[in-house]
Amino acid sequence: MFRVNKLTDYATVVLIDIARSDVRLSTHHIAARTGIPLPTIAKLMKALGRASLVVSHRGAAGGYALGRPTGEITVADVIQAVEGPIALTACADTSEDHCGIESVCPVQGKWNRVNAAVLSALRDVTLAEMVADVATFGIDSPGSHRRHEPPAV
Repeated sequence: MFRVNKLTDYATVVLIDIARSDVRLSTHHIAARTGIPLPTIAKLMKALGRASLVVSHRGAAGGYALGRPTGEITVADVIQAVEGPIALTACADTSEDHCGIESVCPVQGKWNRVNAAVLSALRDVTLAEMVADVATFGIDSPGSHRRHEPPAV
């Protein structure tokens, strides 16, 4: 099954929470607001910081803020920050050694096309869109992301 891992899902929740806040948030506040365990938040903040998706500020008014505007952070950015390069097959991943039949592989070009389409779709969805969609799913306050019921129609 093709899916993003749980850490990537959590990273998205964390970024949305930070985006919806008017103040910088500490890891303790993020954990309390989202319900995600503090050690997981700490791990995520390191990965998101390395990718410049969040920045940390020290001091009394310190905490985490977004490293870029929400419209400039894509789903692809989040996945790459947490999981690494996006590649459906080894031949589509330029950072890995390729398989032994790459030079004669009859499907490599098709997999590259599929990978490019998936990557394009992930780059088309921004954090700004996800933040805007939060209200659509009945999530009115930080920490209520655990409700996954669709809105009543």
